[in-house]
Amino acid sequence: MTPLAHLLALPVRAYRLIFSPWVGHNCRYQPTCSAYALEALETHGALRGGWLALRRIGRCHPWGRDGYDPVPKARR
Repeated sequence: MTPLAHLLALPVRAYRLIFSPWVGHNCRYQPTCSAYALEALETHGALRGGWLALRRIGRCHPWGRDGYDPVPKARR
């Protein structure tokens, strides 16, 4: 993981440590949005991974679809 991606992952890890236990497992997607964000940052780096994570969080609303939504494979 690049240093910038690692820096962007810190708020996600803080959310998982502090807020996620209170909220419970209410995510409409599998993997959860925080797990998706960490995987996207690790797989794609800070820019593309951050964009994918923001898009995923933007799709998480009552009128959005749900279900299995994996991180896209890395382009070569």
